[in-house]
Amino acid sequence: MGNCLLQWAAGAGNEAAALFLATNGAHVNHKNKWGETPLHTACRHGLANLTAELLQQGANPNLQTEEALPLPKEVTSLTSSMDNVYLQTPLHMAIAYNHPDVVSVILEQKANALHATNNLQIIPDFSLKDSRDQTVLGLALWTGMHTIAAQLLGSGASINDTMSDGQTLLHMAIQRQDSKSALFLLEHQADINVRTQDGETALQLAIRNQLPLTRKGWLALANNLEDIASTLVRHGCDATCWGPGPSGCLQTLLHRAIDENNESTACFLIRSGCDVNSPRQPGANGEGEEEARDGQTPLHLAASWGLEETVQCLLEFGANVNAQDAESRTPVHVAISNQHSVIIQLLISHPDIHLNVRDRQGLTPFACAMTYKNNKAAEAILKRESGAAEQVDNKGRNFLHVAVQNSDIESVLFLISVQANVNSRVQDASKLTPLHLAVQAGSEIIVRNLLLAGAKVNELTKHRQTALHLAAQQDLPTICSVLLENGVDFAAVDENGNNALHLAVMHGRLNNIRVLLTECTVDAEAFNLRGQSPLHILGQYGKENAAAIFDLFLECMPEYPLDKPDAEGNTVLLLAYMKGNANLCRAIVRSGARLGVNNNQGVNIFNYQVATKQLLFRLLDMLSKEPPWCDGSNCYECTAKFGVTPQSALWTSALP
Repeated sequence: MGNCLLQWAAGAGNEAAALFLATNGAHVNHKNKWGETPLHTACRHGLANLTAELLQQGANPNLQTEEALPLPKEVTSLTSSMDNVYLQTPLHMAIAYNHPDVVSVILEQKANALHATNNLQIIPDFSLKDSRDQTVLGLALWTGMHTIAAQLLGSGASINDTMSDGQTLLHMAIQRQDSKSALFLLEHQADINVRTQDGETALQLAIRNQLPLTRKGWLALANNLEDIASTLVRHGCDATCWGPGPSGCLQTLLHRAIDENNESTACFLIRSGCDVNSPRQPGANGEGEEEARDGQTPLHLAASWGLEETVQCLLEFGANVNAQDAESRTPVHVAISNQHSVIIQLLISHPDIHLNVRDRQGLTPFACAMTYKNNKAAEAILKRESGAAEQVDNKGRNFLHVAVQNSDIESVLFLISVQANVNSRVQDASKLTPLHLAVQAGSEIIVRNLLLAGAKVNELTKHRQTALHLAAQQDLPTICSVLLENGVDFAAVDENGNNALHLAVMHGRLNNIRVLLTECTVDAEAFNLRGQSPLHILGQYGKENAAAIFDLFLECMPEYPLDKPDAEGNTVLLLAYMKGNANLCRAIVRSGARLGVNNNQGVNIFNYQVATKQLLFRLLDMLSKEPPWCDGSNCYECTAKFGVTPQSALWTSALP
């Protein structure tokens, strides 16, 4: 049979056990071999409390059975209305098995669904038909449950639905010679002008079937029709009735009723079968301003004006929930931008809504909700479309990426709360993670929250840089500390072999350098692919604060090898001298560095070609003692290679 435990409990009439299961995680939309869900079972057995709980837990009241259920022995002899019937909704079941209290629960749920807080409840669709082509309203009529039929109409059921053969409920009641149901339909304003496939009106059909309708009933009906007819005639003609609108455009009576916030007239027109999907049109000669060309359907207009009853009625009578206006906006886009929460929930709950439609600006409904900071709408969309938060814009960014780049902490916290992927990469050439973006934006609080939410601290950019590399290049010492506290790999090197200290020195970030030298054991002597240590980088790229950075290095590492050459043989002093960085040169000489070290090309500070030797003289003037000797195979003055003969010649020339 394929029944789950919840269905077994409900089928056995054990409502307490079923309620326990329903409130403790049981799958409320499980289907057995006949396509029956626990909600079907509860409705079939008249379990009103269980029905209410299942609907609260998100049970779908619009699921239909796939095969006819075997009838219990006790009901087989009572009615044939259930024999070999399938495609039944739970409401069909409740009516067929004569459980008015269960029907009331479902109708009450529909009324409450608009104001539900859990966003799980799905609005019942009264237009669904069983295998005998019967709606729930028709089934209620044919089983004599006219009180329930009235409740269904009050809850939005369509009295003029047609069957597959084109017949309305009024036609069927007349053919069945069901006078009570026919009068009920007439009293509730069923459309008597609809013709059968043979072209007969309801009146002609009644006469042919000799239905004993009372004169009072027909007179009352005629009076109602006269009132309706006079209203339509005053405005032009039928229920749709195109006529002049604002600025000379063409509009229907429905457009006019919505513009005038006349919900009772709007709902009457909708129930009377008017055109529910056409936008306003330009006049015969192109008249009309924005209204004539905005492409807004009645559903767009009602969503814009906040007309809740009209929106509900439009959806009940087949308005296109996914229609797009001239700006490519759907009604839910409009409702979100106008902050109409009830209408937003009503539209999002519609079973046919497409939540991935983008407007002309590229915004989906979720993006629109995020733009207007409507977290409730965004959360409701995510419950229907779990991947909505991962949709990307034309720059490859999802909503978390954009929120991080904008330093929008409120949106970041919301997205984290709904389990957005905190490690998703921007789908562009950069491939940055949210943590990389947060560091680039310089937002410490977002960095901390991303790390708390599980962001991977050692993810690399396309240049093989960690978030610490990125932070080191900006003046972000606090973020550097946060990353170190959270286990970032401070020894990691990028595609050029630079660690974070190399980059901090290159960009002159004194505060970052202090953090790196005091809060971790980063290798301050490491060579990059160009064979340069961070101090060589300082000599080559040093800025105004280079001397302060040099002093910090020696403060943290008094034994730092100042005379160690890079791959080209350059010492930090020679690099600083060639760059003309006087302050750094003075700091280096003051620390006892050797002055005359040659690089691989034989260049030193004495023979390097500069416009003036003033800096060299000042450096020499600073010497309070003879500088340390440098081992070498060449003379620093003439660069001649030392040997027996040259040395002898030099000595000879030195004699008087």
